[in-house]
Amino acid sequence: MGRSTNPLPRWLSTVLWGNTVALSWMWGLGLFFSVQFTTQFGLFGLLTFAIPNFLGLMAFGLATQQIANRQKGKGSEALASFFVNWSRPFRLIFFLYQILAITLTIFAIIHYVWQPLNLQPQALYLPLTLLVVLAAAVLFGEEFNIKRIKFSHGLLFLLLAAAIVVIVIGAPALPPASQTTLPKLPVSDWNFWGYVVPICIGFLAGPWLDLQQWQRAIQMHRERVSIGWGYVFGSVEFFALLLFHGGLTLWAQGLGASVFIRHGIAGYTYAQDMLMQFFFHNAVAHPVVFIAYCVFVCVCILTTLDSGYIAFRWFLQSNVNMSNNAIFSLIPNRLVTSPIPIMLVCGVFALTAAVLGLELEYFMIFFATFLVGYEVLGIARCYVFSPANAIPQVKMFCIGSVAVVIFAFGYFLRQPVLQIIGSMLPLGYVVWLLVKPTSAEEFVSNADELESPADSGAVLPSDSSELASIPPSSGAHPVAAAAAAFGIHDLTGHFEGKWFVHSFVATYADTNSVGNVYFGMYAMWVGKTRELFFNKVMPKFNLKDTSFYILTRSFEHKFVRETREFETVSVRIKIASFNRKFVTLEHEIYDSHEHLLGKGRQSLLFVSSADYHMLDIPQDVHAAFLVHT
Repeated sequence: MGRSTNPLPRWLSTVLWGNTVALSWMWGLGLFFSVQFTTQFGLFGLLTFAIPNFLGLMAFGLATQQIANRQKGKGSEALASFFVNWSRPFRLIFFLYQILAITLTIFAIIHYVWQPLNLQPQALYLPLTLLVVLAAAVLFGEEFNIKRIKFSHGLLFLLLAAAIVVIVIGAPALPPASQTTLPKLPVSDWNFWGYVVPICIGFLAGPWLDLQQWQRAIQMHRERVSIGWGYVFGSVEFFALLLFHGGLTLWAQGLGASVFIRHGIAGYTYAQDMLMQFFFHNAVAHPVVFIAYCVFVCVCILTTLDSGYIAFRWFLQSNVNMSNNAIFSLIPNRLVTSPIPIMLVCGVFALTAAVLGLELEYFMIFFATFLVGYEVLGIARCYVFSPANAIPQVKMFCIGSVAVVIFAFGYFLRQPVLQIIGSMLPLGYVVWLLVKPTSAEEFVSNADELESPADSGAVLPSDSSELASIPPSSGAHPVAAAAAAFGIHDLTGHFEGKWFVHSFVATYADTNSVGNVYFGMYAMWVGKTRELFFNKVMPKFNLKDTSFYILTRSFEHKFVRETREFETVSVRIKIASFNRKFVTLEHEIYDSHEHLLGKGRQSLLFVSSADYHMLDIPQDVHAAFLVHT
């Protein structure tokens, strides 16, 4: 294990990391929906919103600490190594989650901070506001990477704390806006639970698909900072910020701020911009308090957007070399890995939504329904073994889409039961996926191709009790172990874990003049085993109509021990690694006594069958190989 390079005392690093955790989670959803829910249901509503949010964030930190601890022998890279493998089938949903979160946050600052100022013409001011927001996010994201973000957010928190102090001291001097009061909605009917159930489900599982939180947890572990304690501190700070903003809402309502509540679709009232309207109403007489509130909101938004920029860059740089899509080979690498185009797209969508008058709840629907299934499945995959790094993407997408529609009908038709069903449907479906008898088949991509070569032609004893008495071989497939015990071998090879194994008997033709196996035969055996491996995982590959060829880029072998004729030899091959262009295979050769005869590796590349131009890894190869990595 390497020594930490962190020069700060561990307790200070824990506090700084906890602070950036809190600020990065204080995004548009938590910041403004706390106002909305408090306005509707009072202090009880605020606590109902804040507590699941707080618990979900803290639970994520404690769980990732436990996951990192169980990765033995990997030191400071334990969590990073786990994330690479665990996140592989979720890469697209990670990307979509982050896009939605950034879009929502930009939308919130435009719609609930800037538009209430009602500066005209909006066609001029709104695009300029968007450019300022994006420029600030890009500037801070470029200036401070994940290693330095705890320092920038530490300074921004001081600014945030100063703004809170100014608000607390100056707010009591503000005069009432009106005598209007809005009675709180009851917390004992279905309408309340139509919100509470989605809030609890969405926020308890929400951090698991947030790239910002994973990046923080990984970096904390690299710096030997306790992820658990960092997230405990961060979640407590986040909870305190939510309580402050919600308490400010209750105080403003007592001064008649309810007059600024708007009415929208389906007769709903929207109060997300109520505080901004209230402080702006008193800006002439009390400009310092108004500016302080603007600073508070802007710091919360900025610390989310710069975190999102850094997380996007990390995600793109980490995954671009893993892509098998040829389009990326035509685009400059700096453009592919730059978050700026994505941020611009998010900004355009956010601006369009603000102009159309959409509300925060329309974005929230996806976090309470569509993403829930992926989040719960991701949590389960941290603790439940699945046979391959694949998930039933089409089914998950369909069930998520159905959940969105059901929830939307419930929201617009004021049927809270439908909102509850929409949120619980993905959760229930994932539970069913994990426990149903054929669950293993759901997590293997291209199952029809993988199953087709399963019939090896070997005949096993029909007496199940006879098979049950055979001690299982360590790491071997049960069928292969049973066959070997009876002297029956699969002529086409079989899998033992990640290794593809081909066994045979060396004969006179494999030896040289002195009786030991000729050195060149080892490479021939490896080549034959490789071909059998290809045939096993890609049984439908046909040289007559293939669009690509698989070529050997390099081959190396280390000779360890000799063997002779009539010795049983086993050649084992597995996929060691791959990127956009190349696949690396490792091989080991053993005799019947499990003595290592030799080992090595080879690199494969792929070319077009038409012109021999080099290709990215073809989709067919990627899908077939991915199951065995």
